[in-house]
Amino acid sequence: MVPAATHFSGYQFMWVMVLFDLPVMNRAERRAYTQFRDFLLDTGFEMAQFSVYLRHTSGKEAVDALIRKIEAAMPTEGKVDILQFTDKQYENIVCLRGRKRNAAQKNPSQLVMF
Repeated sequence: MVPAATHFSGYQFMWVMVLFDLPVMNRAERRAYTQFRDFLLDTGFEMAQFSVYLRHTSGKEAVDALIRKIEAAMPTEGKVDILQFTDKQYENIVCLRGRKRNAAQKNPSQLVMF
């Protein structure tokens, strides 16, 4: 009998990044923007920058489910782009803050996720 693996692959877990540009010219558009932003926060996304939200997921199936939810929650106007990438790819992010290179945000430890 082969023992169960105790280490997860950096290619198994996925990140989802949502970038959006929604109109906010009138009260109804501002309300739709706020509802979409609140939806992302309620769904476990964290703000990385204004109109850029990020979430860690358990894999491709979870990403697909999130994309369907985002599509259903999107306002009728505006632009939403969804990027998906592996945990391993996220390790290579380059963060610049005021012309200085910062260490990339650390991936959550496996214990935090469970």
